[in-house]
Parts: sequence; structure tokens; C-alpha cells
Amino acid sequence: MKTFKTHPIGIDQGETVLFSEFADGGDMWTGEGPRERRSTITFSQPFRSAPVIQVGVSLWDVDTSSALRAEVRAEEITANSFSAVFRTWSDTRIARIRVTWTAIGEVAHEDDWDIS
Repeated sequence: MKTFKTHPIGIDQGETVLFSEFADGGDMWTGEGPRERRSTITFSQPFRSAPVIQVGVSLWDVDTSSALRAEVRAEEITANSFSAVFRTWSDTRIARIRVTWTAIGEVAHEDDWDIS
């Protein structure tokens, strides 16, 4: 569980296309085996520390002739950014993926003191 001090809580959110590979025959659409795509997302303003991130798929365009195998995660989370990561494997064919994300965490306040 993530607990917060008495500082203000900030919520940032957005949406990004991680890849679109069907038009140009990219590896997610034509390849097999383990494949990964990642995109660095920068927050609109920094959090005080690494926030909690939730990532969800808002659009997926997939081939249905094989099993759908997919993993969507937030990795490399810092106060300023994170990586949205999509992975698939075997013979799954993914044409494109768009994800939504929400970050929740402590933010600085104008009354904060910096005595360092």
C-alpha cells in the first residue's frame, strides 16, 4: 500500500499510441516470438516521489487467427516519468495498441520548505 503524508495529492492522466505496425509490416504485426514496445511518458509536472501508475488498453487492433497474448505494464517509474510497456509472444499478431494511464501521488505545495 502506498501511503501519503499531509501533502497535496496530484493526479495526471493521458493516452498514447504505443505502436501502429500493420501498414508498414512491423515486427508486432508480422513477427513471432517475444516482442516488446515501450514509450516514455513524461508527467505534466513532477511528483514529489514516484507515483502509483495504472495503465489500461484503450484500443487494440489484433489478428484473431491465433491466441491473443499480451502484457501491459508501467515500468521505470520516477517522479518525472515512466515507461508504458507492451509485450506479446508466440504467434500473436498485433496491428496497433493505444493505452491510457493515470498517475496518482504527492505533489509539491507552495508552502513547502526546502532547507537542503
